[in-house]
Amino acid sequence: MKNIFVAALFGVALLGCSRKGSLESSSLDAPTNWSLKRSAAEAQLRSFVADKQTQAMTAAKAAGGDAVPPEYKTLFAAANKGDWPTVRSAFHEMRNRAPQYSHNGPDDERLTGTAWAAVLETYGAYECFTGMGDKYSIAFGKGIADSIPAGAIYFGGTDPGRFLVTAMCKSQIKGDPFFTITQNALADGSYLAYLRAMYGDQIYAATDGDSSNCFSAYIQGAAQRRAANQLKPGEVVNVGVNGQVQISGQTAVMEVNALIAKIIFDKNPDHEFYVEESFPLDWMYPLLEPHGLIMKINRQPASVMPDDVVTADHQFWTTYLAPMIGDWLKDDTSVDQISSFVEKVYVKHDLAGFTGDREFVTTKDPQKAFSKLRGSIAGLYAWRHKHANDASERERMGREADFAFRQAWALCPYSPEAVFRYVELLSGENRKSDALIVARTASKLDPGNFQTRQIVQQLERGQ
Repeated sequence: MKNIFVAALFGVALLGCSRKGSLESSSLDAPTNWSLKRSAAEAQLRSFVADKQTQAMTAAKAAGGDAVPPEYKTLFAAANKGDWPTVRSAFHEMRNRAPQYSHNGPDDERLTGTAWAAVLETYGAYECFTGMGDKYSIAFGKGIADSIPAGAIYFGGTDPGRFLVTAMCKSQIKGDPFFTITQNALADGSYLAYLRAMYGDQIYAATDGDSSNCFSAYIQGAAQRRAANQLKPGEVVNVGVNGQVQISGQTAVMEVNALIAKIIFDKNPDHEFYVEESFPLDWMYPLLEPHGLIMKINRQPASVMPDDVVTADHQFWTTYLAPMIGDWLKDDTSVDQISSFVEKVYVKHDLAGFTGDREFVTTKDPQKAFSKLRGSIAGLYAWRHKHANDASERERMGREADFAFRQAWALCPYSPEAVFRYVELLSGENRKSDALIVARTASKLDPGNFQTRQIVQQLERGQ
């Protein structure tokens, strides 16, 4: 059973980097009828697009020669008009030539560096708004941005966590009021160059030398793990005939990203750090604590999480969820009761007596985005539950992990990450019947998910 959970978690962790319908796909799960002209964030978005257009064109021209692809102008002109279909079409024309994506044909080296990052962030913000809708895009972006103090450094992980927060800042380019970095792209040298161009005179942004050292350190460690038969799930490490170690796969990239993120953290000791998690980074866990929708990275590890932090987090999310799904999920709400809610609202679409927001429970992207936020904090509690030094702390963290996972699951009951992580926690506590309820309920909403069906079968066999 544990091996299946590990494999499943590895697979779904990547979803935090790029949800279905995001930069890896041209289709959206549940597109809204979003309009820039009707948006409450119209002025903010127009200012953001203008800044990104200036940034992109300046960088492209500085490269010299025929450095400005025509699609750049097309995309920004469409973004200024709020013409999402044209923005999407122009971006995918470029994506099919961009070096960082798999495609047929030669790479277009103009689609890298600062200019490309500015295009990517413009497209990403609009894609999130069209997928999540105006209300929840603003709630997500501003909810995070407003919680981060001036001068801090923020690691944004998922697409909404990166692009919506970037768009809702006063000036992401100037680091006003804080500096925004995505931990998912740090292994990309062109992205590091982009960070240095924006922030290099204000904070320490990792150098090419840092990147090279991190790649070397990872390769050395991966080779040792391979020799000891201790490779991590998804870690692909091969040794060539000449003895050269070759690595591939998302796990390897995220391991290098984690090392570079640690350098940025260590080299900026006078700045506070915050993170919106996509793929869990091991070094952060002992330092993390909940902070509203996201988490703060402390400088020193705490042996136990302070009571006031846990209480504040518990109350924050209880209040935050009520307008979305209704004020019914309490400390003593059972897994079976949540399953009944899911059956009624998400499976049967019966909203009689429902006191939450109909827009939320009928639009998939907000469900995924906010469930991911709560599930990440639940994962932190689960980590502390597993590593607690005494029984009372283990029980306290287990209780908070359970509550947070119940909330994450209620927000998005078909989320593979919320389901697999919660099932793992329940199974570890010998609550197999509750784990089976969670897995079976999720399977009704996503019957084509092979991993969910496999977990249901394993639980039914009592393994």
